[in-house]
Amino acid sequence: MPRRLRVLVAAAALGLLAATTVVALRLPSSSVGVVAFGPVDQVAIFGLGLIAAGAVLILGRPRVDADEHGVRVRNIATGEDLPWARVKAVRFETTSSWATLLLRNGDELAVLALQAADGERTVAAVRGLRSLLAAHQAAHAEPREDLLYPPG
Repeated sequence: MPRRLRVLVAAAALGLLAATTVVALRLPSSSVGVVAFGPVDQVAIFGLGLIAAGAVLILGRPRVDADEHGVRVRNIATGEDLPWARVKAVRFETTSSWATLLLRNGDELAVLALQAADGERTVAAVRGLRSLLAAHQAAHAEPREDLLYPPG
């Protein structure tokens, strides 16, 4: 999980919840024209604040975990549990906003938990993923036929 994103998302959710709480508590003392607000309106505003804060916290959901068996990627709305055999490469270029996994079927999977904004922490994590992938590929390498001299 990107640290900066986690802090930013938590602060935004707390700020949003605090703002809606203040509005909900001050609501009965205000009135607009002939409309008077009551306890039901207070509860509704506070409930909307809880829902909005929860929605903001979802943005902090990305995570990546890996071991010798595979990699688990959890992005904002989706999650994937991939064995290393399905991963062809771990990509993170200087122009990329986040790392990606290049899969053997040609698809790419964004790893939103490894963002360029986290600098060296992300670089170290990408190197770790690459070393786990390389270890798996070395352990499961299929011998190639020597095509220089065909059997004859």
